[in-house]
Order: sequence, then C-alpha cells, then structure tokens
Amino acid sequence: MTDHTGRAALEQGELYLVAREFHELHSQITVPHAATGFLDLVTASKQLATLTGLIKDLSDEVLFRAVDEDPGLDFGPVIDAYTSAAVPAGRAMENYTEAYAQFGFLRRFAEAPDSADLRDAREAAFRVIQERMQLVRNDLQEVSDSLRGAADRLDGTPPRVLAASSRSALPTNSTYRLPAEPPTPGPVRLAYTPAPRHGH
Repeated sequence: MTDHTGRAALEQGELYLVAREFHELHSQITVPHAATGFLDLVTASKQLATLTGLIKDLSDEVLFRAVDEDPGLDFGPVIDAYTSAAVPAGRAMENYTEAYAQFGFLRRFAEAPDSADLRDAREAAFRVIQERMQLVRNDLQEVSDSLRGAADRLDGTPPRVLAASSRSALPTNSTYRLPAEPPTPGPVRLAYTPAPRHGH
C-alpha cells in the first residue's frame, strides 16, 4: 500500500512555491509614471517570457495530477486551485501583450520626425501601457493570493485519522480519500430452506 503520509504538506509547499513565483514577477513589473520611464523591449520580452512560463507551469501542475489515478489521493482541491488561478493568469497575459504591442510601437517610431499626430499617438500608447501594466500587477497579485489561500485551506489530516472519523466529518478540501471500508459480514442465509425431514 502506498504511504501517503505528508502528501498534503507537499501539495501545500508546491502551491506556496508557485504563488511565490507569480509574486516575484509581480514585484518586478512597474507602472511607468512618465514617458521616459518605459521598459526597454529586452526587459519587456523577458518578463513576457517569464509570464508565459508561469502559465505553462499551472497547466503542467494540473496535468501531473489529472493523470494520477492513485485511489488513496484526491487531487480535486489542488487541481481546482491551479485551474482557478489560470483565469487571472490569463488576464495578466492578455494585458501584458496589449502593453507589449505599445512598447513595439514606441520603439518603431522612436527616431521618427516629431509631429503633432505622432505626439498624440505616443501619449495614447503611454496611457495604454500605464493602464495595462497596472492591470498586470493586479492580476498577478490575484494569482498569488488565490494560490496561497488554497494552500492555507488544504486539509492535512492523515488518512488514518480520516478513517477513524465520521464520513460526514470528511473535509471537502482534503488531499486524501477516506479508505474504503470492507463490507460488514452478516449471517449467511439460504435462498431456500428445506423443511426438516422426519423419520418414518
């Protein structure tokens, strides 16, 4: 029989780790307050690549658990944490790519002759970048907070303790499945009981 002792702690640790990685990216991303405070495209490209990798990590975490058919473990609460976090992570990607397009526009016309139209376009791009980068930060914080919250709530009651408790007391956020109980033996009954024979 597989020993599942400590599996909940491992799952919690993994949730905290992924949450920390999203938080680290959140802290690296800044919202420019002036037109001269833009990221260069090299830094922006690296940040976008990091975000792409983190989103892939979410799906990998789900895939790893979705194919695990261990009857003693219930990965439902953990999978739900990762799939739920994918929603704000996807929004962060969408918002970053919108800002990324504006970085590209500003780079393309960085050396163009100045004009009123170009100034207006640059100002509009700057406003989009400000708005989108703030949204990216918010989205990444939401991912981190949701994963940490899921880890905090994950129940780590050992399987033997679960087995000793009432089924109604089984937590819905437990990584463990309650061990199956063998059927209770009862009296053997025959489908037909012949009448007793009497001697002649």
